[in-house]
Amino acid sequence: MSQGSRPDRVADQIRGELANLLAREVHDPGIGFVTLTRVQVSPDLQLARVFYTALGPTGDEAKTRRNSGRALERAAPFLRRRIGSRLRLRRVPELTFIYDESIAGQDRIEQLLNELHTAPAPPDSASGPSEREGASESERGWGPASSDDDEQH
Repeated sequence: MSQGSRPDRVADQIRGELANLLAREVHDPGIGFVTLTRVQVSPDLQLARVFYTALGPTGDEAKTRRNSGRALERAAPFLRRRIGSRLRLRRVPELTFIYDESIAGQDRIEQLLNELHTAPAPPDSASGPSEREGASESERGWGPASSDDDEQH
């Protein structure tokens, strides 16, 4: 078994337990709508970095992010104790909560792609028969050839 698999397994267990605890046992209104995106555990299992995102009112993301971060830091000792009682670990990792910036980056990329798709296409300088108003489907190259074409062959 490789050296990196144990920290990955512990990280998955911690993420699952934290999600459970935040949903059911932590009643701090400052946490709000928090999503745990991933957990990274150091190879010696002493430190766990918990990445999260917070959903809040539009235009007030910075305040929501700050409030959620503070509430998670306040709840960290409680969460660590609960994880220690639920998981069979010799030493429970120190929990550090970090806002996940990658989600905001992905949203920005998606927004730019959507803008590209909805932008009007630039006019084509070479206008051919396909742009004529009265061009038939066969002239545009979309439909079957007309019977007139068959008679010429």
